[in-house]
Amino acid sequence: MLRATDNRHRHSLAAPRNSLRHEESDAPEYIRRSWLRCLNQYHLDPQSEREPYVLPRQERLQRKESNRDLLALADAEMAHLYHQLAGSGHSIILTDRDGVLLDYYGDFSFRNAAFRTGLVLGAMWDEQHGGTNGMGTCLVERTPLIVHREQHFFARNSGLTCCAAPIVDHRGELIAVLDASGESDRAQQHTLVLVNMAAQMIENRLFLHHFRDAFVVRFHSRPELLGTWGEGIIALDGAGSITALDRNALFQLGLQRSAELIGAPLERVFTVSLSALLARSQRKSFHPLTLYDARHGGRVFAIAQAPQTKRGGKPRGAQSSAPAHLDPNRGPLEELDFGDPVMARNIQATRRTLSRDIPILLIGESGTGKECFARALHASSERAEKPFVTVHCGSVSETQPASEPPAAGAPPAGATAEQIHARILQANGGTLFLDDVGELPPALQTQLLHVIEERTLPATAAKEAERIDVQLVSATRRDLHDKVQRSELREDLFYRLQGLVLTLPPLRERKDKAAVIRHIFAQECAATPAVTMGEDMVDALKAYSWPGNIRQLRNVLRGMIAMRSSNQLDAGCLPAEYGAGEVHADDALPEEAKSLNPLERAERSALLHEIELYQGNLSRVAHSLGIGRNTLYRNLRRLRITLPVRR
Repeated sequence: MLRATDNRHRHSLAAPRNSLRHEESDAPEYIRRSWLRCLNQYHLDPQSEREPYVLPRQERLQRKESNRDLLALADAEMAHLYHQLAGSGHSIILTDRDGVLLDYYGDFSFRNAAFRTGLVLGAMWDEQHGGTNGMGTCLVERTPLIVHREQHFFARNSGLTCCAAPIVDHRGELIAVLDASGESDRAQQHTLVLVNMAAQMIENRLFLHHFRDAFVVRFHSRPELLGTWGEGIIALDGAGSITALDRNALFQLGLQRSAELIGAPLERVFTVSLSALLARSQRKSFHPLTLYDARHGGRVFAIAQAPQTKRGGKPRGAQSSAPAHLDPNRGPLEELDFGDPVMARNIQATRRTLSRDIPILLIGESGTGKECFARALHASSERAEKPFVTVHCGSVSETQPASEPPAAGAPPAGATAEQIHARILQANGGTLFLDDVGELPPALQTQLLHVIEERTLPATAAKEAERIDVQLVSATRRDLHDKVQRSELREDLFYRLQGLVLTLPPLRERKDKAAVIRHIFAQECAATPAVTMGEDMVDALKAYSWPGNIRQLRNVLRGMIAMRSSNQLDAGCLPAEYGAGEVHADDALPEEAKSLNPLERAERSALLHEIELYQGNLSRVAHSLGIGRNTLYRNLRRLRITLPVRR
């Protein structure tokens, strides 16, 4: 680094422009380049004590107005970053493309009075006015960087550490810089990572806002990272042609320039059309879908969204170009309505309370689609672009092998209050879904009650209390009254969870069972559209009681599709004792599984197929099926599946 052990080194840099002594400095190259610019191009004096330059009031107002969208969309991320760095003495600063300070979060606790005078709206932090500093140097270098203490050009800023990251628009043009500046000498790289993540979240928000009248595909190689700073985003017109890609999309697709794909159909990127992907996303209630790179065959997970100028309304200018078979007035919640009156009432009640942040409790047997309903609720709300975070409160079994990690989204074995704290914080601004909420440990029940009542996360030894804003959706398959009577659930928490109570009917009681069967079949056949199902098959499936509900139906259909001998599924595809097909010998079944009925055998086969696909990794199997590990273990026992002990 450029060390200021005395003034001789700084004076040598301020001397004639050819006197920068590279051999005496271990500073990064971008610092050396910046100092040379300050000396040779801007003719600055490192010992200058002049006040930072501030734009006149009228120009400050014009800058604020011209960056109105940037300021509105960056505010939440700046606040979140400030809370992440709480206690470290950092201020969070946003400048425009010219280095003009537009907004900041922080206080005036800096000991460095000279720097503090620059924390005013309209202050100029480009290199020409502020010398080498995080914001100004980042504007020139266009990359995340750290300017540490004596690396600042002006001596008055030499006690500071600045971590800055660029913000680019949908054209790839740099429009702003996000910076965290403080006098702390710790965790510089960690701080830079957090700043860069926040900057990319702002980019994502700007991209989605700019293309709110377009169709959007969001994707990532890991499904749990959809909706985070690292997701790739593609905007398309109504004909399915690509109009823009963000820089994360370019990175994930291995491209240098967006021009390589502008005007191309979505099929050039993924092996699916826009209309097919939209239909699949709606049928899946916006769960991540598996797609494949059309050029290299790599797997990604994606969701597609219709124009969202006003979610649930008709987009401006898109009436004529939207795919004709999609109804823009049917949102994610309405996609769950197949004609059952109980479900219709649930959807109506949810619609009325969406904007009121009322806690919602979903009651239903295992497999009735509680998480699916919660995701549709989230996708229909104003929080749709914020995180949907699931906590499987009862997902870790006491008998779970210690060698296997828990499923994604589930707290690990022996989860601490701090780990649940992190999950709640991750959901800030979005939706927190607590599955099997009755299994929440007593200590965490207290924390959850505090979040509901105070809208804050309680203080810990490391951090102060933090403001939190989440839509809380809980789910249970057990009678919570019994939990309260046995003192396993706090009574005050029980009543606070019940802002709106919805009961999801079991499949055997639904009036729309045939429509649900066809819907699930269409989802499972999305990759093989040639497969069809006869009405006799629908009638046979309707007649079954489905103790495992929609999840069991999905697994049975998945097994039948995988084991089909032709593309026409009818009652003859069922075992002979159930329908009209051939008699299947029981010899291949273990003795303990021969008591299963035909549909349970089909479900057993489908589950064994998933286990084989994921090489016995039950965490991945549970995640693939969208269930918790406890549920998976119950299904293993119910279907008489015994797995070898893993060593």
